[in-house]
Amino acid sequence: MTEREHHNETLLHFDCGSGLAGDMIVASLMDLGVPLNIIEGAVCELPLSGYKIRFEQVERSGLRASRFVVDVDESQQPHRHYGDIVELIASSGLSADVKALALKVFERIGKAEAAVHGVPLDRVHFHEVGAVDSIIDIVGAAAALRYLDAFVTCAPIPLGHGTVTCAHGVLPVPAPATLRIVEGLPVYDGDVASELTTPTGAAIAAVAAQRFCHLPPMTVQRTGVGAGTRVLSDRPNVLRAVLGERSSATASSEGCVVMEANIDDMTGEVAAVAMTALLAQGALDVWFAPIQMKKGRPALQLGVLCPTSKLESLAEVLLTETSTIGLRFHEVGRMEMSREMRVVETVYGPVNVKLCRGPGKSSNAAPEFEDCRRVAKEKGVPVKQVLLAAAGEAQKLLSSLV
Repeated sequence: MTEREHHNETLLHFDCGSGLAGDMIVASLMDLGVPLNIIEGAVCELPLSGYKIRFEQVERSGLRASRFVVDVDESQQPHRHYGDIVELIASSGLSADVKALALKVFERIGKAEAAVHGVPLDRVHFHEVGAVDSIIDIVGAAAALRYLDAFVTCAPIPLGHGTVTCAHGVLPVPAPATLRIVEGLPVYDGDVASELTTPTGAAIAAVAAQRFCHLPPMTVQRTGVGAGTRVLSDRPNVLRAVLGERSSATASSEGCVVMEANIDDMTGEVAAVAMTALLAQGALDVWFAPIQMKKGRPALQLGVLCPTSKLESLAEVLLTETSTIGLRFHEVGRMEMSREMRVVETVYGPVNVKLCRGPGKSSNAAPEFEDCRRVAKEKGVPVKQVLLAAAGEAQKLLSSLV
């Protein structure tokens, strides 16, 4: 997911050591400080009836926590298909941004269910997730997240193991739909014979979180604790939501690795293909340096910077796309300046520029080259003139923001 980057941006981190569920997410955000009327106001916009919501204080393994409860009159609740839920949300009086987030969550669940059951998306029949309490959890979470307007991160997700009983009978844990929902996300077992993460919780995290990592560097402002329904024997069944501010430049919250390979039998054409493949699979940077190897052979040193979590997959790409028979790697630290995209007006037209800020008064401003090249072509002027004009306007803008 594309990251929104701001100077001293607000961070919201979900610490989900006991798993994720829709009610736990809503409860943690309300405990964090989201007003109850934000949740109630959003839910009241839905054409639903036969329910009541409440917010209560409970204890989990000696810890105070909050619970979000939806009491439902089941006799008034029909089963719903994917299209029914889309229409219910789309036709409601919810704000456009809350609608969009809630619909993305349901789409993630719907596509997972469609894949699991082998049916088209519009024919997916929701059971537990289609119940009114799950709809309220998802819409309530969407409203709370939009209210906070933070950059969301989430810890690796524990799934649990064993079995769970649902509308389809006894299924393995993690449930098939949950496994589909978390594809591409970092997960682990959690060493608990129970369903730790529900499809609803997994989908909200998958859609809302812009990075999956352990607690990122931040100045903590508030913490909210949301309780789950189950009582776990070895840990408090709670989700912690941590709200804070990230400084202008911080060490990367995910570890990084540099991979290197010295290659003396690879053509430039193959090297270019390898670079493209590595970047496409998630490498943060790829470079070549001329070196001299044994027997006086001129060669290339291939370097790759990548997240630690992608070491194995990118090593496979490197070994597949090049002629090397081995590589070396080592962990490195990484610091990033905060980045913000803006548009500046030049005498040649609007150009996107990147504004970067670091520790103290350090800062940089750089025009987007492809924008400058496009504008230069349209105006029939050398690209260097557009670059100079855009750089000057970007620096003015950056100075006004410091």
